[in-house]
Amino acid sequence: MRLLPAVPRASAGSSRAATGEAVAAGARVGFVGRGVIYALVGVIALRIAFSDGGRRQADRGGAVAELAQKPFGNVLLWLLGIALAGMALWRLSEVFSGTAGPDGGTAAKRAMAAARCLFYGFVSYSVLAYAAGDAGSGSGSSDRRTKDVTAEVLGWPAGQWIVGVAGAVVLGAGLWIAVRACLRTFHRHLTLSRMSRGTRRAADVLGVTGGAARGAVFATAGGFAVAAALRHEPGAAKGLDNTLRSFSATVAGPWLLAAIGLGLIAFGAFSWLMARWRRL
Repeated sequence: MRLLPAVPRASAGSSRAATGEAVAAGARVGFVGRGVIYALVGVIALRIAFSDGGRRQADRGGAVAELAQKPFGNVLLWLLGIALAGMALWRLSEVFSGTAGPDGGTAAKRAMAAARCLFYGFVSYSVLAYAAGDAGSGSGSSDRRTKDVTAEVLGWPAGQWIVGVAGAVVLGAGLWIAVRACLRTFHRHLTLSRMSRGTRRAADVLGVTGGAARGAVFATAGGFAVAAALRHEPGAAKGLDNTLRSFSATVAGPWLLAAIGLGLIAFGAFSWLMARWRRL
């Protein structure tokens, strides 16, 4: 009779283990999905750098539209949306259980996980809605959305301060992302002991190059938002597409945009590597 209580406990332990494995699997397919989006945006940026780019949008909407045009595109969109939902589920689990690492249980880490969960949940929903036939959901212009939101917020009391602070936060986040990538802080998230020397080198090249490019894009977008606040001009704020196009307007011309595009492709490949070697 004393052995009977042990059965529910073992069953509960098995259930928790199965749930943990499912969440980890969701995270890994989520990294694959994230990599697909960044790689496609990078490819579109390269096309824009060396041609007029046509009507292609170098943002998430453009990546979704690009994927939809591939053979079995609708199936690929469903898979992408489901993969991103897996990422959202993993981030949600971190809200309750904390993130990996010694300080993973802090309120700041849990809040960051919650923000990421909401972001990936929204992206997953938009991709799945697009796959289901809502053409305006997954492929909307980031530039138009950014301009509309900026215009609305600037009309609020203290709107300039809100836009300016938000832009400064994004700018700072971009610099933080780039610096952390250059310092290779992503090592702490990888199972380096299980990786071959060649894989570790690939992780370093892709992680540093991709993270620096990603950080540069965020920082530039944040700078445009700060400029919009200072000028009280919504059009000065730029979404991802116009932010990327702005690199080709520098003295480096299209070559800088091409470098950023290659960097985003590298970050996509780094995300695929993380899908295999990320410590969860």
